[in-house]
Amino acid sequence: MFKVLKEDIEVIFDQDPAARSYIEVILTYSGLHAIWSHRLAHGLFKRKLYFLARAISQISRFFTGIEIHPGARIGRRFFIDHGMGVVIGETCEIGDNVSVFQGVTLGGTGKEKGKRHPTIKDNVLIATGAKVLGSITIGENSKIGAGSVVLKEVPPNSTVVGIPGKVVIRDGVRIKDLDHTDLPDPTADRFKEMEREIAALKSKLEELKKERIK
Repeated sequence: MFKVLKEDIEVIFDQDPAARSYIEVILTYSGLHAIWSHRLAHGLFKRKLYFLARAISQISRFFTGIEIHPGARIGRRFFIDHGMGVVIGETCEIGDNVSVFQGVTLGGTGKEKGKRHPTIKDNVLIATGAKVLGSITIGENSKIGAGSVVLKEVPPNSTVVGIPGKVVIRDGVRIKDLDHTDLPDPTADRFKEMEREIAALKSKLEELKKERIK
């Protein structure tokens, strides 16, 4: 247990260049508080002490702004950066070395029963405001871009962006750290393509008008 708690602290130093000291991290990082509260609540949940587990999770939510259902299974070295608004559902399964940013939702679609929340494999990064919904799997080493809405399975070693989320990189190797300010946007690309087609049609129409005048 103490090894896991130590790893929860050390991953913050690995992921956050703003972390300066152990005292600062332990006392001021709401993501760490939420994870530790969840580990306690999850232990009670497994012992079928559901009310007490839920009470702890709601108290944690009040103080941290992060809601993790006590039934969710979370692996080692889980990192929540600026965690306000993070929501993790009951049947969510999260592997090792996973990082999520503020506003991320790992939720259900409201139509499923049983396993209704996503499975996040090892070494996944989910950027600010992304929503991963339903009983789907996000493969190892994948990146989910900021603001994306993911409703379908994501293969390993992929980068996903857009609404709905689309795989834009999949090369079978570990992807370099995602630049949240410079993401490919399939929707914007499509609009640009349509603008080019409209411009070409306007040009053709002008040519036809000139020919008619002659």
